[in-house]
Amino acid sequence: MTRTTITDVTVFDGAGILDGTRDVSFEQGVITEIRSAGTAPAAGPTVDGTGATLLPGLIDAHVHFLRPDELSTLARYGVTTALDMGTWPPPFVSALRAAGTGADIRSSGAPIAGTGGPHARIPGFPADSLVTSPEEARRRVAARVGERVDYIKLIMERPGAGGPDLDTATAAVEAAHAAGLRVVAHASHTAAVALAVRAGADVLTHAPLDAGLDAGLLRALSDGGHVVVPTLTMMRGTARNLGDPALSYDHARDAVIALHRAGATVVAGTDANDAHGVPAAVPHGSSLHDELALLVEAGLSPTEALRSATGVAASAFALHDRGGIRPGLRADLLLVSGAPALDITATRRIRGVWTTGRPVDLG
Repeated sequence: MTRTTITDVTVFDGAGILDGTRDVSFEQGVITEIRSAGTAPAAGPTVDGTGATLLPGLIDAHVHFLRPDELSTLARYGVTTALDMGTWPPPFVSALRAAGTGADIRSSGAPIAGTGGPHARIPGFPADSLVTSPEEARRRVAARVGERVDYIKLIMERPGAGGPDLDTATAAVEAAHAAGLRVVAHASHTAAVALAVRAGADVLTHAPLDAGLDAGLLRALSDGGHVVVPTLTMMRGTARNLGDPALSYDHARDAVIALHRAGATVVAGTDANDAHGVPAAVPHGSSLHDELALLVEAGLSPTEALRSATGVAASAFALHDRGGIRPGLRADLLLVSGAPALDITATRRIRGVWTTGRPVDLG
């Protein structure tokens, strides 16, 4: 693969903006050199980065897949890594992993859920994902390990709503941890969040719509090393579509405000999917730019929002080969016009995307 250099570009390296403009070179799928702009002649093709910002490819930490073409859609919007939070059957997940075009994925396979919750009623939801006891939970985790998943997805509901009870959820978490896997817990109700925290889940996904987070739960989330993926895009759409006065997007937004103030780790994710019957249809790719804007509305600075979809997301999910711009990392790159560290909407002004050094057809 030919060495390519993006010249005279402002660089957001996954943590912050580097001083001055830089020339960034990559070949064979990895970043090879970052130097002050114009200090050495570029070998090979060049891309003029004047007036633009170069970002690590974005990471969407909550998606679902129905079709392989969704990988290409993600990439066109600069989302070069997608963390699948519930796709099946295993052969389809394997095909997505092997696609070699578009976004790179990590996957939980099918989630583990209780027999009485709403997920159990999803058409085609795999019966072998439903659990009623700690013993069944351990077996389900073992089956997912055999499928070579990257983490375990556990569906938590508030007590009495049909999800796994505390003993069953704790057994699933302990089995996952024994296998070296993180646990991502779906929890869209405050009582479900509390249950997931007690069970030892590592990542909480969705910000609750029913109420704000109390002080004890905020401390548990911020001090306990938990990661929160609030999926504000999905929560906003769900609140609008359900029309239930007891469920308010304001609660979800205020939860993120409080989590951010408490120092919790917040990671960008959208719950992108267009499955039949979902609470809200969230498009792949474009929705992550919406999510970044909503995170800024919820108190994150533009720089913090960018981190939530790059360096912080990569660290939270142990993706050590991406999420930043430095030699040796994957050449997953997003070039945008303007200064997204000052104006988060600039992430939408896409000039170029590369996945492992290969240019993406923006169509």
